[in-house]
Amino acid sequence: MVYELRKKAEEELLNHIAPFWLKLIDNENGGFYGEVSYDLKINKESVKGGIQTSRILWFFSAAYCVTKNEEYKKAATHIYEFLRDKLFDKEFNGVYWMLDYKGNPSDTRKHIYCQAFAIYALSEYYKATADKEALDLAMNLFSLIESKGFNKENSAYLEEFDREWNITPNEMLSENGVIAEITTNTHLHVLEGYTTLYEVTKDSRVGERLKELIYTFYNKIYDKEEHYLKIFFDNKWNTIIDVKSYGHDIEASWLIDDAYKLLGLKDENIEKMIVDIAYKIKEQIQEDGSLINEAENGVKDFTRVWWVQVEAMIGYLNAYERTHDESLLKIIDKLMTYTMATMVDPREGGEWYWSIEADGKPTERSVIEPWKAPYHNGRFCLEFIKRIGE
Repeated sequence: MVYELRKKAEEELLNHIAPFWLKLIDNENGGFYGEVSYDLKINKESVKGGIQTSRILWFFSAAYCVTKNEEYKKAATHIYEFLRDKLFDKEFNGVYWMLDYKGNPSDTRKHIYCQAFAIYALSEYYKATADKEALDLAMNLFSLIESKGFNKENSAYLEEFDREWNITPNEMLSENGVIAEITTNTHLHVLEGYTTLYEVTKDSRVGERLKELIYTFYNKIYDKEEHYLKIFFDNKWNTIIDVKSYGHDIEASWLIDDAYKLLGLKDENIEKMIVDIAYKIKEQIQEDGSLINEAENGVKDFTRVWWVQVEAMIGYLNAYERTHDESLLKIIDKLMTYTMATMVDPREGGEWYWSIEADGKPTERSVIEPWKAPYHNGRFCLEFIKRIGE
């Protein structure tokens, strides 16, 4: 079964996801076109987001590292140059939140989450190309996050700033009717970015911060009784709303494990957390094989979101590698069957739907927009290729 899963993932990467995105290269203004509507029309004048740009750079860099396809490397270099030349604030440092289609800043706010994704992308691009300039930019952002974006008083990463790095309310990463001063999401993607940065540098400062992040998850974010991650906090790490985000939980389980293994740590508590999260999320797998979105104050959202399904597949493959529990392979098989049958857009010129509603119909939302890039679904394919092998 496991090799068949790998084959499906590889075919989806090579025959669908990568070709779709290669057609979105903007040769006139740089970068990639930022939006494809639900009816599959490319909006050539759409905004180009900092997060989306970094995620595309990460994808084509990682895809080149795995496949050695020169077309992917060329695409990575194309968007790297756009990120380097347009997305970086040359005056106040850091990566902008949003550009217009020509590459001019349209939202100059800075967010730690966005800086972290740029580190993730630049580190992967360095891995693909050995371009020292990209690594220098990544290390610059690491120093920026640590100097501007880390609160030593509560050992938490801050969230949102204006262009000049004055703290502002966290509007861009708060949801569910709250404004959170600390979010699990930002900490997760700082960890993700630092993992790849440490992989390519072995810099002791990065390693120390990465280790501390793992223990922040264990000591501050992880509910040791319920085996869920808490999501939104005030500045004293008090939970401000009862939200369980199943996709973030299962994604965190394998991203934490990647960092843990890279650092060569040995701690039964961390290993137990990684596995216990995966087994807890099993409770939210539906009869059709899918994983639902979240629960707020006990009320479940049965929307099936594209990224939640693929992070679950990686998370359960990772848990299988730790436990050798064959039942986890069955979960992955059902998840993949569901995803390929419903989430993958069968229309000519389509990629993946944003989500499937509780009634089974695709959500009529742009299939590509500032939050949607070939990062989650592309990474799922790449992780299966790397972890399962030929």
